[in-house]
Amino acid sequence: MTTETNPKGTKIEPDPRGLIREAFRIDGITEPDCRSIFLDWALGHGGEADHAALLQALLERHADEPADHPMRHVLLEGLNQRQGMDASARGGRRTGRRRARPDF
Repeated sequence: MTTETNPKGTKIEPDPRGLIREAFRIDGITEPDCRSIFLDWALGHGGEADHAALLQALLERHADEPADHPMRHVLLEGLNQRQGMDASARGGRRTGRRRARPDF
């Protein structure tokens, strides 16, 4: 399983409060419930964590859970969106005001 480290080299537990683990244990949990839990999880890690690495670690940890579980869908969606954001940040160009103005 991958483990994220912070800038000081300390390992970061992907699910320190057990939110994701407990979501997988709740019978009849819905996708909106999982999204709410996911948001709480993400806010708990703050902006400095590598969320993509943490999400990958969580998916590996819960690989034995049913493929149709709503939390798996939410984790995959979060990972895909995060990776898409990273790709657009690398390849994106600034359009700025100059490109937005028509040439006269």
